[in-house]
Amino acid sequence: MLMHEWTEPSSTTVHEGCGGGDAAGCGCAASRTRAADEASAARVNGVALNSPDEHVDAETLRQRACDELLRQQAVREGLLVDDEAIPTASAQAVPSASTVAAIESLLASAVRVPEPDEESARRYFEHNRDRYREGERVRARHILFAVTPSVDVAELRKRAEIVLLDARARRDDGADAFATLAAQFSNCPSGARGGELGWLTAEDCAPEFAREIFGHTDVGVLPRLVHSRFGLHVVEVMERMPGSMMPWEAVRGAVMQRLQQQAYVTAVRQYVRLLAGAAELRGVDLDAADTPLVQ
Repeated sequence: MLMHEWTEPSSTTVHEGCGGGDAAGCGCAASRTRAADEASAARVNGVALNSPDEHVDAETLRQRACDELLRQQAVREGLLVDDEAIPTASAQAVPSASTVAAIESLLASAVRVPEPDEESARRYFEHNRDRYREGERVRARHILFAVTPSVDVAELRKRAEIVLLDARARRDDGADAFATLAAQFSNCPSGARGGELGWLTAEDCAPEFAREIFGHTDVGVLPRLVHSRFGLHVVEVMERMPGSMMPWEAVRGAVMQRLQQQAYVTAVRQYVRLLAGAAELRGVDLDAADTPLVQ
């Protein structure tokens, strides 16, 4: 009888569910599907932005890519130990406090924002006087699609957009379609009363919600979804009380702050695009990215 030379057992994992072979090379349908899923994950310098079974909308991927570019640069500059990537478990995942602090330190040293000059600020004020009204009030109602940790944001947006189109299409049909849609779809208690929010001032609302509602003149169902920290809103402005114009002297500080914030956002976008130009990106397009800041 021939004696076979002893060899160390292979570390290859046999793929269950097929006739044999390792999972990477057996060629069965399950392994091909898994390989395709892994290949479909978006990446920044090899770091995955989404898990193979996670469906992420384009804007969330862009946000994660921006955050991951900044995290990697913070590691390169010695501001952070490379022990964690930006979380990808869900659209609600947030980076650790140490990651946020490191990225903030990176941006503070890398991004230079010029102070707005008086002439530019006055010109902005003159072109946006409606933003600076005292006593402006709006009567509105809404349909809230709440964002929760378990929700599929892409699917939620699709449902919200369908309801938005329905509300705008049926606004002149004689029935109170908006109230019916609010009662059926809204995740806000106001849905039981047709989405009615009553008379609001800017101070009554989250800042990102107020920016879309106040300082404008349009009345009716707004043509696009309003995004806030609570979710996605279909909004109908029913009445407006414009209030009175505030003088330049009263709003100068607010105007200067707004222009500086806009300049900061622009500078951060430019910095992130420089990082992107030197990075290997796969499955994500940063040309259309919104504010690239860690959420």
